[in-house]
Amino acid sequence: MKAPPKIDGPAVPTPREIYERLDRYVIGQARAKRAVAIAAYSHVKRCAQRRRERRSLLKKSNILLIGPTGSGKTHLARNLAEILSVPFTVVDATEYTEAGYYGKDVEVMVAELLFKTDHSIEETQRGIIFIDEIDKIARRSQGGRTGAGGRDIGGEGVQQALLKLLEGREIFVPLNVTQHWNKHDFVQVDTSDILFICAGTFSDLHVAGGRAVGFGSTGEARTGRRRISQRDLLEFGMLAELLGRLPVVVELEALRPRELRAILTEPPDSLTREYRDLLALDGIDLAFSEGALDEIVRYAIDKGVGARGLRAIIEEVLAEILFEAPERRGRKASVDRRYVQRRLQTLDASSLRED
Repeated sequence: MKAPPKIDGPAVPTPREIYERLDRYVIGQARAKRAVAIAAYSHVKRCAQRRRERRSLLKKSNILLIGPTGSGKTHLARNLAEILSVPFTVVDATEYTEAGYYGKDVEVMVAELLFKTDHSIEETQRGIIFIDEIDKIARRSQGGRTGAGGRDIGGEGVQQALLKLLEGREIFVPLNVTQHWNKHDFVQVDTSDILFICAGTFSDLHVAGGRAVGFGSTGEARTGRRRISQRDLLEFGMLAELLGRLPVVVELEALRPRELRAILTEPPDSLTREYRDLLALDGIDLAFSEGALDEIVRYAIDKGVGARGLRAIIEEVLAEILFEAPERRGRKASVDRRYVQRRLQTLDASSLRED
């Protein structure tokens, strides 16, 4: 086997190696993992070439992830950051406003990455910023396209403000993320080598004529949908300039039942292993039956919560056991299908009362 290539010093994992390591922790989404692995490797090569001060034609490989809730977008990005050994932060696009309005300026997302690195500018400049809910800052009216109408301070204005970050500029970043409106205590950060991964569900994305393209429909419409095009995204309300700075568009599929089932048990950091380790600290041996796992997956699919909702479901299933754990030291806790059904029926009943 060939040794991994060296790019400006330490060995850099190849796209295949990045994919294989992602594959250990991210279930399913094979096509998405391949695309992300290629983009990440290209990004590292570009950064190394810039550090050697060579003139380069390589552009930033910022990524746009499109997929339903619970399909693993954030999980994929977080594991990529761990593989590349770079700092990582998650921000929500809806928290930001156009400059001059009350709310967070887009520079604050870089400040949050700076905080994660203990204010190391060098580390910050090689990190990854994951911008979630990017679809929520699409233009909100036709007025944005015609020049008519009022200001869209949480939509088009934020997209415009993001352009300089995604393209790569030296910007002034506040040192205190909790007091970003005070115009002092700033530091200069170059975003040229920061990898931006934007993500959204685009759940109501449709083409003319009403045929579903995005992830808002179910059944036949979802399985037979075509790939999302740049034109679809433009009609949705995304700026052409923003899409031009997100050259790698990756679509994730809704996870199938067998993939949700695998998430519960197969990865090294799977949920069942995590809760077994947690209860083992109290001397309790936790075991899930096959039927229990199948019932958890069925409930997640019925509620449409995907992988993201599995933790909340298991937390509810194990609520009594977790509460009584210190008093049951040395005992075994077996969770079967009937126990899961009983706990989830209680959850549904309480939800109905709250409604």
